[in-house]
Amino acid sequence: MAFWRVSSVFRQISMVPFSAIISRPVIRSFRVSASLSTEETTTPPSVNRSGRWKPMCLYYTQGKCTKMDDPAHLDTFNHNCYVEVKRNAVEFEHMRSQQLDIFLVLDLEGKVEILEFPVLMVDAKTMDVVDFFHRFVRPSEMSEQRINEYIEGKYGKIGVDRVWHDTAIPFNEVIQQFEDWMAQHHLWEKDLNGHLNKAAFVTCGNWDLKTKVPQQCQVARMQLPPYFMEWINLKDAYFNFYKRRATGMVTMMRELEIPLVGSHHLGIDDTKNITRVLQHMLIDGALLQITARRDPKSPANVEFLLKDRIR
Repeated sequence: MAFWRVSSVFRQISMVPFSAIISRPVIRSFRVSASLSTEETTTPPSVNRSGRWKPMCLYYTQGKCTKMDDPAHLDTFNHNCYVEVKRNAVEFEHMRSQQLDIFLVLDLEGKVEILEFPVLMVDAKTMDVVDFFHRFVRPSEMSEQRINEYIEGKYGKIGVDRVWHDTAIPFNEVIQQFEDWMAQHHLWEKDLNGHLNKAAFVTCGNWDLKTKVPQQCQVARMQLPPYFMEWINLKDAYFNFYKRRATGMVTMMRELEIPLVGSHHLGIDDTKNITRVLQHMLIDGALLQITARRDPKSPANVEFLLKDRIR
């Protein structure tokens, strides 16, 4: 996809930095619930007055946007994380009752250390995104020079390196805030063995929770939280439901004819796109169940619960 940045005109508008335009829009039409806006308009929150797609304000997703009263900023950046994943109730005809109440769609970014930790909370019955959690993560064992090079290479090309530097916090702080967020939604209680309450993580592959989170916990010198003991690998679920092998998110979206929204490999955008694949599968009648589980006595050992899976 072609990437483009905010023009100098918009950079002069704000007294504080805000996230840059990420990529050209792919979707040309929207089905938006009237409840998403109190204005008498058919323009969804992700489109500006000229009809151009708006990227998410990445300060807003982390609770740090100070420009909510600035019309120019609001016309440039999207502050609604739900509109691009909203589904129409008439599509629910073939949905099956799920064994879980909540799906936590997670897509980490960062190969050396985790750089971004985004989660979308999806209601298993309505498919609505109930809430979201998004943090940029500052590496703890890399020099400042290496961090700068790493972030420029990862996020500089899509224009969000500045917001990363402004907002990134250490991994252990991210986990503490994430636990507080889950507790507010009654998904997790530390006193109840620390496992999720009728919820499960959904990832596009096993790497996020099988490999990367344990590695990052080791770097941060913290124990692996018990709620990371099991998950749903959407690629394996897709393979078993559709009987088609898909190597990644983009392949699944292409096969299901779902247009890509936002920037691939920006975690918050990828979680929205993975959520749209999840929603499509639920609409088609898929029953999503845990696909991988750690051995409680030996967490390094992971049991894969589906015979047919992507290897």
